[in-house]
Amino acid sequence: MTERERMAAGLIYNPWEPEISADQDVCLERLYDYNATRPMEKEKRAALLKQMFGRIGEGCYIEPPFHANWGGRNVYMGDFVYANFNLTLVDDGDIIIGDRVLFGPNVTVATPNHPILPELRRKGLQYNKPVRIGHDVWIGAGTVIVPGVTIGENTVIGAGSVVTRDIPANVVAYGNPCTVIREIGDRDREFFFKQEPIDWEELQKRYE
Repeated sequence: MTERERMAAGLIYNPWEPEISADQDVCLERLYDYNATRPMEKEKRAALLKQMFGRIGEGCYIEPPFHANWGGRNVYMGDFVYANFNLTLVDDGDIIIGDRVLFGPNVTVATPNHPILPELRRKGLQYNKPVRIGHDVWIGAGTVIVPGVTIGENTVIGAGSVVTRDIPANVVAYGNPCTVIREIGDRDREFFFKQEPIDWEELQKRYE
């Protein structure tokens, strides 16, 4: 089994193997070009994202600066995803992102990890475990998502959370470690912020 095959299988491997490093450098060149674009170069940004990502859907927007170990090569993103500035996707392994996901500023999603055993770390070895984020998830500013985590659809992750375990669908969760606080329910159809009511009639006139 080659180092690249070990990498794809989620086994311990050497990320500094020359063929892997050379391939990664090509991805990072495209990432550099993306971050060097000007605000009005939206078509250029969209074209670069299609080259950079494993898959990127329609209507996606990533605010530079954007950071990724493989420039998005191992990221599979759905439609209408929005990411605010300083999104970091440590995409040595696969990151699967659903439709209409929102990322606040300074979010980190990591797939690589290093063995606990120091003699293996001294050799520069690592392994990767995929991260999966469902449709319509909102991830608040400053959140960190660690390798191997799955977040269910519609869920809201509060700002500053450290997500160390799977989070189910249709909940509000936050904290360090990130913990489910409550389910999304009827109250969320009545109020949008504390005790401020949703003006449904006006919203329907404007946006439907």
